[in-house]
Amino acid sequence: MGIIGEFLAGRDGAARRHGEIAVGSMSSGMAVALPYVAVRGARPGKTLWLHGQVHGDEINGMVAALRFAARLDSQSMQGNVVVTPTGNPHALDSRRKRNPYDDLDLDQCYPGNPRGLISERLAHALMNEIRGTADWLINLHTMNALFDSKPYAVYKLHPDSGVSEAGLLRAIALFEPHVACRMDVGGKGELPGNIAGALDYQCLAAGIPAFMLELGGGSRYEAANVALAERGFERLAIQMGILEGAVDAARKVRRVTRRGWVTFDRGGLFVPQVQAGDTVSVGAALGTSMDIHGNALEEICVPGDGIVIGLRRDPVVHTGERAAFVGYEWDSFDLA
Repeated sequence: MGIIGEFLAGRDGAARRHGEIAVGSMSSGMAVALPYVAVRGARPGKTLWLHGQVHGDEINGMVAALRFAARLDSQSMQGNVVVTPTGNPHALDSRRKRNPYDDLDLDQCYPGNPRGLISERLAHALMNEIRGTADWLINLHTMNALFDSKPYAVYKLHPDSGVSEAGLLRAIALFEPHVACRMDVGGKGELPGNIAGALDYQCLAAGIPAFMLELGGGSRYEAANVALAERGFERLAIQMGILEGAVDAARKVRRVTRRGWVTFDRGGLFVPQVQAGDTVSVGAALGTSMDIHGNALEEICVPGDGIVIGLRRDPVVHTGERAAFVGYEWDSFDLA
């Protein structure tokens, strides 16, 4: 059991603590550590764990989780809430996705390695605290700063977790997502790399229900998305018995089972014609691009009927860069 678990297991009643999980040090002697806020309820119960940032440009979830924890009344709680606002402090401080000291994608490094590169050590330190303590974990993300999106969820299925798809989607529904995307852990046709190394998937492997909540665009504060996340945290805490109250949950979730990127063939300046969240028909134009002299270059079209999950907001584009993230297969999943 880690230092957070030991604090939550204490028998001294309601309490609140903030501190750091030691990981290492820099050449200057500055500590490498993961900050945390832990709120222990007056009565024992389940633990909701909110992880605010794996990538350094994902800000909305950090703000939402810290604000939610700040307004909790520990005396009225049965159970606990833990916030680890940043899992990647070097990336946060440098305002970039990846850790600048090893250039690894931290969300492909879990469960980590205590003797590995710095990202692997950060991953190990966090997982060591989560195991045996968390009953639910929300892995908070955004799209990168070049894109707009409506809040949505991403979830994975682990064959040995004991966590059902319906159970994940019932929790996801509490956050009012635009869509809930079931992700292929093999990464086929979607994203490269070790998708099985994601924090939420490794939590599932440890028997802890977990999913990713994507809260808009990166490197900026979006008040509506922060507020939506706070409402969702409260609803899930009520559902877990940590807080008192009633939850009127959605009965259906729009589930996306296949999605992919639309890319540019030529570099230029992109002008969108749709918005993130739109449903479009096969062949519909997402936008057009022009060259540096103002001449038309290409019309960016979808290869099938789709839901625009994320849309590029930065007009400066190069060959092979991403224009949009589009869902191509979806249904309405009944939660009744």
